[in-house]
Amino acid sequence: MDDIELKNIKLQFPHARSMSRDDSTAQEEVVETERGNVVVAVQGNRNKPAILTYHDLGLNYVSNFQAFFNFIDMRALIENFCIYHVNAPGQEEGAPTLPEDFVYPTMDELAEQLVQVVQHFNLKQFIGLGVGAGANILCRYALNHPEMVSALCLINCVSTQPGWIEWGYQKLNTRHLRSKGMTQGVLDYLMWHHFGRNTEDRNHDLVQVYKSYFERNVNPTNLAVFIDSYVKRTDLNIHRDPDPSRKNSYTLKVPVINITGSLSPHADDTVTFNGRLDPTNSSWMKISDCGMVLEEQPGKVSEAFRLFLQGEGYVAPLSPVKIALFRKQSLEELFRARLQSSGQCLQGIINITENPISAVVC
Repeated sequence: MDDIELKNIKLQFPHARSMSRDDSTAQEEVVETERGNVVVAVQGNRNKPAILTYHDLGLNYVSNFQAFFNFIDMRALIENFCIYHVNAPGQEEGAPTLPEDFVYPTMDELAEQLVQVVQHFNLKQFIGLGVGAGANILCRYALNHPEMVSALCLINCVSTQPGWIEWGYQKLNTRHLRSKGMTQGVLDYLMWHHFGRNTEDRNHDLVQVYKSYFERNVNPTNLAVFIDSYVKRTDLNIHRDPDPSRKNSYTLKVPVINITGSLSPHADDTVTFNGRLDPTNSSWMKISDCGMVLEEQPGKVSEAFRLFLQGEGYVAPLSPVKIALFRKQSLEELFRARLQSSGQCLQGIINITENPISAVVC
């Protein structure tokens, strides 16, 4: 190789991962339902097709979906949609403690709350994106109202009722959350639930961000009643008809993409769920080297989601050249915004070049 002289090094430290509604472009609205108020955050032009999201245990729309929808490839996609982020009652950021006499909705009742959310925003149909408990809720809604759902993207979806081990751990968690708050045992369980095992070996910084979030930003009493509702869930009672020519089996009638991570503790549950779906309109995808796929592998999930929507006719195919141009434009806009926030002046045009040093291998 040719000799290369390194003349100048400038260190740049990345901005800390933020989980704040202040960094969100979504507008929050409160929707009144028969089983309590629901906070819905709307992001995008409401005249465009709708994507409705539902979060997992211990999270809300900010902590579960903000980073994913801010990912550069997703920003190119969501320009064609309006996103409706639904928060389970009492799970939004800064939510006050629910009254002691408040009866938290069951999983079926949480699904039926979506009926009033859809009516409030006058949605004709929507594409569902759910994670964990949110995926289970969207399944229940789609089973009862298939005409309102055009497609489902479900991550770590569990279709069965809880086993004895899960039931015991979750009951212990809810007891601690009510009496002692966010204990170390509850924190460890939440980290395992979202990331699987040995997470710190894969992404130490991300682990610390979520640990800090669970300790400081989660209302333990409200989370306890949400977990209690989830652990009392019933089986979805869906099954695949052995005769593919018949279409009368009780299963999801809408197209489904079923996603999990290879290190997720729910991978086996998604296999069971996949075995109960109609193979003609569903697909199963396992992403390697991750447990929480939206945080650890957003590029692969966004690509799968884009191809899934293209297959359903919602998105015009994006060529690699268009995607590269959008990435460059997004990076330049981000760079300008950071320079302006730091008080520096941007002069001229910035060209971002990969591998500026050419090396000859002998």
